[in-house]
Amino acid sequence: MGKEERKRLEQYCYDGSRHFSIREASTKETSLCSDKVEALAQMEKNNAKMDELQAKLYAAKKEGVIFLFQAMDAAGKDGTIRSVLTCLSPHGVHEAAFKAPSSDELAHDFLWRIVKQVPAKGEIAIFNRSQYEDVLIGKVRELYRKQAHADRIDEDTVMEDRYTDIRNFEKYLYRNSIRTVKIFLHVSKDEQALRFLSRIEEPEKNWKFSAGDWEERAYWDAYQKAFEDAINATATREAPWYVVPADHKWYMRYLVSEILCDTLIDMDPQYPEVTSERLAEFEKLRDSIAKELPEEKLEKFRKKNGKSKS
Repeated sequence: MGKEERKRLEQYCYDGSRHFSIREASTKETSLCSDKVEALAQMEKNNAKMDELQAKLYAAKKEGVIFLFQAMDAAGKDGTIRSVLTCLSPHGVHEAAFKAPSSDELAHDFLWRIVKQVPAKGEIAIFNRSQYEDVLIGKVRELYRKQAHADRIDEDTVMEDRYTDIRNFEKYLYRNSIRTVKIFLHVSKDEQALRFLSRIEEPEKNWKFSAGDWEERAYWDAYQKAFEDAINATATREAPWYVVPADHKWYMRYLVSEILCDTLIDMDPQYPEVTSERLAEFEKLRDSIAKELPEEKLEKFRKKNGKSKS
């Protein structure tokens, strides 16, 4: 990914330096790549680069990263996450899905279940939903009013308090070598309806749809406002938001691939340096290992690695 192309990603990035308007954000544009075949080819290149960088990240164990996905229903979040996971090694990667909180989770603070899934240094976490559920559906459906809390809690300031808590939490992670990259898959209302329809009409997709999905659509405008408010309140340089057009699935997945690859390039992980003492130890071990091998196999190995005696 060249510097110019990396700079072009900035149009989708919100880091607190400018206001995000959800009405002005396109769900359809394909400005970075208008050709699907080219996009797929670039994704293959990104996958190879991410595989290389992830190996270094895991070996170095200096920094971790959370890639966090939020979206309206049927935006393509699950499919996009699957495509992300296929290009990463299972070593040092885990996915965490945050659905409606359990009774045990509700008995704790709203970040409790999130903290348990924070990756270690050297690891990557993929969050399918996140702490933002508490300022999205929690805000739209006023779930906090139905939850037990101390009498001193002011319900009228709960959302602003949660924005502050989330900002501070993400800055805390950043100061402790864990990055957070937040991705909002932005789908249009018409496209959502078409995808709901396909889930009804295509038998293999029936399992994805429930009447509750359609009922939740009645709150569309409130959710749009909640996303806009949350992004504006929590977009920071330490934990930026990317707003990804999601009406064209191929472009959405291509752009997510670009964002993930760009993040790992920026992190610039390197394999740990080997000390002179360990190199000296390797020399001794090399001789011991070589003595265990038949001469013809050893010579074949040396030729393959450009170290033939001849």
